[in-house]
Amino acid sequence: MGKGQFSGKVALVTGGGSGIGRSASLLFARDGARVAVADINDSGSEETVRMVEQSGGKAFVVHADVSKAADVEAMVRATVKRFGRLDFAFNNAGIGGKGVTTVEHTEEDFDRTIAINVKGVWLGMKYEIPQMLEQGGGAIVNTSSIRGVGAFPRLAAYVASKHAVLGLTKVAALEYGKLGIRVNAVCPGVTVTPANERFWAQSPREKEDRIKIQPVGRFGQPDEIAAAAVWLCSDKASYVNGHGMIVDGGFVAK
Repeated sequence: MGKGQFSGKVALVTGGGSGIGRSASLLFARDGARVAVADINDSGSEETVRMVEQSGGKAFVVHADVSKAADVEAMVRATVKRFGRLDFAFNNAGIGGKGVTTVEHTEEDFDRTIAINVKGVWLGMKYEIPQMLEQGGGAIVNTSSIRGVGAFPRLAAYVASKHAVLGLTKVAALEYGKLGIRVNAVCPGVTVTPANERFWAQSPREKEDRIKIQPVGRFGQPDEIAAAAVWLCSDKASYVNGHGMIVDGGFVAK
């Protein structure tokens, strides 16, 4: 690695210890970027970094709880200290939330989902954008969901959080587009991530039922979502700003 469209650039990926974040870290590195792999799970981040380095890329681990301002500020600072700049940020860390009805949500569960999925994205941009402004530009991608453009029963906190991510994305895009920073989002459909695989192991019938309603007959792979996020950071997407890119095999088209 080292050569590619992102040669000399630096990418920061939150939730980089597994799933979509791991795939994005590997794709950024494949295209020449040096990568800061941030996660609350250090062992997962360490494995991602090993995978990047085994492929000839450069990466390092940053421990961060994205719901905590001090952690996020330190995460960005560590990235710049290590690699000297920040060109791309993929604010991908998030949780699924509890599968209960609106009235069954506890305040603790609701607050935790919002803190990680919404506040985490806002904090990311809060500390990433000033660094990018100093450099004269950059690109940010936030992870929303198809549940950010439509609802689903028993997921009130999650649905609310992913709608909010799209709102934050659009506002930041309008604020900083003229200053050289593009801000977009990816909206994944059902994806084969470790979290979903753990859920399906307990509910195999649920997995079968959900595959049946997928227009392409399968779930998405982390690489497919990550590829969209990485493309949004590239010069090929230079006129894409404030967009929530749906990557779902056609599910919301039904």
